[in-house]
Amino acid sequence: KISKKAKLEQLEPMEIVQRYTLNFHSVMSEFNALPPSIEPTATGHIIEQIQMIESIIDNGHAYHVNGSVYFDVAKYTADGNNYGQLSGRDINELIAGSRDLQGQQEKKNPADFALWKKASNEHIMKWPSPWGVGFPGWHLECSAMGAKYLGNKIDIHGGGMDLKFPHHECEIAQGISANKVDPVNYWMHANMLTLNGKRMSKSTGNTLLPEEIFNGDNSILDKAYSPMVVRFFMLQAHYRSVLDFSSEALNASEKGYNKLMEANKLVQKISYSETTVDSKLDEKVNHLISSCYKHMNDDFNTPLTIASLFELVSIINSLSSTNS
Repeated sequence: KISKKAKLEQLEPMEIVQRYTLNFHSVMSEFNALPPSIEPTATGHIIEQIQMIESIIDNGHAYHVNGSVYFDVAKYTADGNNYGQLSGRDINELIAGSRDLQGQQEKKNPADFALWKKASNEHIMKWPSPWGVGFPGWHLECSAMGAKYLGNKIDIHGGGMDLKFPHHECEIAQGISANKVDPVNYWMHANMLTLNGKRMSKSTGNTLLPEEIFNGDNSILDKAYSPMVVRFFMLQAHYRSVLDFSSEALNASEKGYNKLMEANKLVQKISYSETTVDSKLDEKVNHLISSCYKHMNDDFNTPLTIASLFELVSIINSLSSTNS
């Protein structure tokens, strides 16, 4: 996609990358999200990806053909590994269901995936390798960069549920083959977004950019919504649930968010004396506070966390009335 966009706009690929990267940073900043300590790029880690391919070849789970390198899924499973352990796919069904696509003829098996692809003359992004000039396979970059910065085994790996297969399944296979260890302890797969009950799609025009939500410059929603209202709206659904954007849902979230912020202001003003604290109320407040941590520790259950916060809001409002 980057190469196509670069050709279309007659720009260097990295100019396209930089534009979208800066836009992403801007949006995340508006959402008040803390930036990561490091953001590695796939193109900046070609050497590490080549080294990982060499390890996979040395361990007998990849083969070189016509300038490309493919992961040998059948050999990997024959050695006692489970290709399909994350998605629950059956390797035999995958092989039987594979279509005869262009380039399949050079693979040993239709289920094999590319670790390195030979580049055509017109391909913009390409690098030298032991197998010829080409570029890394899509699945390889995450495995190589994750291992370099976080170690061969990491705690949490996130992504959309559409990446579970084949992307994350291939990451597991690459990690086990290259480093002899299952690379991830916990997988977190976020569900899809819909818009007014329909799947977001560029082809149908049923799509929204974050900036269009913030500035109201769209024909889908009733008005503009602040980044914090949008973020609060998203937190009201569990990350594994489908989230539907609509004016009705965002309006309700806006009211809830404002209610929460007003309570936060009130609690700063409430004065109390330890000698007059209601022990039962104090116990209830501490229980609700603890429940927030409990729900967040339970697979990031933000809806239940917010429910506990609103119970606290009711208590704050009642205390404010008592204090006034």
